[in-house]
Amino acid sequence: MCGIVGWINYNEDLLKKKEFIVPMTDTLANRGPDASGIWSSNHALLGHRRLIVVDPAGGSQPMTRKYGEKEYVITYNGELYNTLDLRKELEAKGHVFKSNSDTEVLLVSYIEWGPDCVEYLNGIYAFGIWSEADQSLFIARDRFGVKPLFYTLIGDSFLFASEIKALLANPLVKREVGPDGLAEIFMLGPARTPGHGVFKNIYEVKPAHSIIFDRKGLREKRYWKLESKPHTDSIDQTVEKVRNLVLDAIKRQLVADVPLCTFLSGGLDSSIISAVTAKCFKEEGNKQLHTFSIDYVDNDIYFKPSLFQPNSDAPWVKRLSEEISSVHHYIKFDTPHVVDALTDAVKAKDLPGMADIESSLWLFCKEVKKEAVVALSGECADEIFGGYPWFYNTEMLNANTFPWARSVKERISILAPDVLQDIDGENYVNMRYTETLEEVPVLDGESQEEKRRREIMYLNIAWFMATLLDRKDRMSMATGLEVRVPFCDHRIVEYLWNTPWEIKFLDQREKGLLRRAFKGILPDDVLYRKKSPYPKTHNPAYLRAVKEWLQNIIDAPTSPLLEIINKRRVQEILDSNGAAFGVPWFGQLMTAPQLFAYLIQVDIWLREYKVSFV
Repeated sequence: MCGIVGWINYNEDLLKKKEFIVPMTDTLANRGPDASGIWSSNHALLGHRRLIVVDPAGGSQPMTRKYGEKEYVITYNGELYNTLDLRKELEAKGHVFKSNSDTEVLLVSYIEWGPDCVEYLNGIYAFGIWSEADQSLFIARDRFGVKPLFYTLIGDSFLFASEIKALLANPLVKREVGPDGLAEIFMLGPARTPGHGVFKNIYEVKPAHSIIFDRKGLREKRYWKLESKPHTDSIDQTVEKVRNLVLDAIKRQLVADVPLCTFLSGGLDSSIISAVTAKCFKEEGNKQLHTFSIDYVDNDIYFKPSLFQPNSDAPWVKRLSEEISSVHHYIKFDTPHVVDALTDAVKAKDLPGMADIESSLWLFCKEVKKEAVVALSGECADEIFGGYPWFYNTEMLNANTFPWARSVKERISILAPDVLQDIDGENYVNMRYTETLEEVPVLDGESQEEKRRREIMYLNIAWFMATLLDRKDRMSMATGLEVRVPFCDHRIVEYLWNTPWEIKFLDQREKGLLRRAFKGILPDDVLYRKKSPYPKTHNPAYLRAVKEWLQNIIDAPTSPLLEIINKRRVQEILDSNGAAFGVPWFGQLMTAPQLFAYLIQVDIWLREYKVSFV
């Protein structure tokens, strides 16, 4: 994985601005700690930071190729999982390769198929390709937005980068946030409207979208979308198809020339990935898999079962690790580390995020990086197989809003009156919710209940899954660790999109289809363990620490957070230890401590990024 930047301007000689692309590129050093490169011409500057995963010698970037009299240059972040398939197809068309890198395969794919090349790709990617002869830029992002890609158009300059911080390193880009940006932070955060960059005039290339920028201007295209059609396979055929698709996705993602491991929580999704990977390693040459889990000091004392978190992970991690004979690494953090890392998480993301759920992930990835360069993780299974309560809990299923963010009125209550004059919070959330529902591809003749579950799945993919994928990429890549997500293979998602709920809910269990598909591969007790989400700290010391920090922030007269919040209302919530807020801030687990930590992260963001309001 890597970090990419670019600057296009047809009305200036950018060779005279070359010194500006260097600091932009250097802001992404954590994404690519192993190498860096710059390519320049009169109207294009491209930068690259490299994390070496495949073909150390042959994958340097920016990479150039000549085809006839035309020169093409690529800066690329990602992994292609069908590299060998594409290479064979391109060789059959007469192309000759100089390396074993997927970078070259992607560049030659563009030379052969032009902008349509993205339709051939299976992988996670964000890239830019400059055609010197045509004086045109093509940028694209993978189907689910696993890899980030931001851009801005300022005057005659088009700038793009893996992260917002790289754009902000250019003197043309202002650190301004308008009412829409504040609505994103306070009404929807830590989720974000697809395509919205929060900062004024900064946008994110939407998942499954590409952009052409040339002398005619900017043209955006959606190159892939889900299609609704009847599911005709029997239950047994569906189970077999799912098993084969998941197995193939995992095996494709094991290609690496560096140490590869898996994250293991003892839950269904990570256990499937770890068990399959361990078996593949043994078959390849008796190689032993390293697995990693996260926990917190004294969680064994303070953990209390709940609807969303019915049991702790530690015994299940041990159970599965022993079953697959992995070398397991138990990584545990204490409260002060998780609190201190809230700042690191903001700097990694360039925005407030999922509080300690992100800061602990940043710490975790930092430790994993000491032993491995690539990790496989179980994200996305819940969104596509129906693992969350809002797929089957009637009240959540039928909530006429985002089911993980039903706290709109409570969110509004913490904002200052001046801010509320510019932000119509309920209408903003409803607008984003309605816009998304209008995108859902309908299936004629479908029952109202099945239609609603299709809507929920689409909302999950477009919003909740996108938030978790962003979290995973930004926290891992900030430590130079590449994390792959096999369940995010678009072939799996396409198949499950049309699989009816009665099959997904086999045996009257959430993710029943996935459980049935891997019966015999996992032990039954692990296979049928109740879902438990990413672990958080239950230590009351964490609540005390973030409460004290937030109290200090709102007591400081110079705090930038005071410009935005209703101080009296926030004080009420603090005095009640969060009880006065009444509902989770976001999702299932972001309750009072995470609300306090989120407000702390907003304050950190405002200070560190010198944000101004317009």
